[in-house]
Amino acid sequence: MTVYKGIDVSKWQGDIDWTRVKNSGVQFAMIRATFGWGKDQVDARFIKNYEGAKKVGVAVGAYHYSYAKTPEDAVKEAEHCHSVLKGKKFEYPIAYDMEESSIAALGKEKISEIAKAFCQKMESYGYYVCIYANLYWLNNYFTEEIFKKYDIWLAQWIEKPTFTRTYGIWQKTSKGRVDGISTNVDLDESYKNYPAIMKYNGLNGYGGTEPVEPPKRGFKAGQKVVLKDAKLYSSATSKRVANHLSGTYYIYDGIYFDGRYRITNSITNVERKPIGKYVTGFVERDELR
Repeated sequence: MTVYKGIDVSKWQGDIDWTRVKNSGVQFAMIRATFGWGKDQVDARFIKNYEGAKKVGVAVGAYHYSYAKTPEDAVKEAEHCHSVLKGKKFEYPIAYDMEESSIAALGKEKISEIAKAFCQKMESYGYYVCIYANLYWLNNYFTEEIFKKYDIWLAQWIEKPTFTRTYGIWQKTSKGRVDGISTNVDLDESYKNYPAIMKYNGLNGYGGTEPVEPPKRGFKAGQKVVLKDAKLYSSATSKRVANHLSGTYYIYDGIYFDGRYRITNSITNVERKPIGKYVTGFVERDELR
């Protein structure tokens, strides 16, 4: 499995020498963009960090720190975040940072509805989103639907993660040191080729025409495929086979995830929402006929 080396930063890291960061081996950076939904709630160094990382070829994603206590608040946060991100290109996901202690008392169902509201709104703008949370939050404050629909950015500062579900990014420590940054900095690892996903599928500001090697055979939403004892997975990165399928199925949305496509069992389910209800699962491209 390919592991990509990354960091996440905000105004608290001060001035960053992105050339030195790049030369130290950092491949991607998750940059705080916004928080809350007020017009002035933009990270003071977001633009400088975005431009600095882009200039030297460090792939970037962004994150929004949430204070939302209702789905309506979450939509406002998404609108605010989009107003700052629009016109820019991101090779990594847009993360919804959920860790505010004042929200915890709302409970699993309400917190999950808040997360879903933000993510759905951002998806409507064409962004690939994920949820950032620590181990306790992930184990206690999110419903199964969230894990089925969205990537996870796990925060667990430990030598080896104990989270048992699939995650695309792991924040491994808050006390990392990287050349070009004078303060401690969060260190991350990514396990998916996010830049290829964004560019091939035209997400996060990319128009789908960027130079990236396409799948050997691309599949479009609604295309009929035949499976023969094909391995079915619950997510794009899961290593555990959930089932084996044979028969006729349909490509759910045509989005290519690291070698896999989402399928559905009826043409009427193609691209219907919610995804968790109408997607049968993920199948390797090479098993589709």
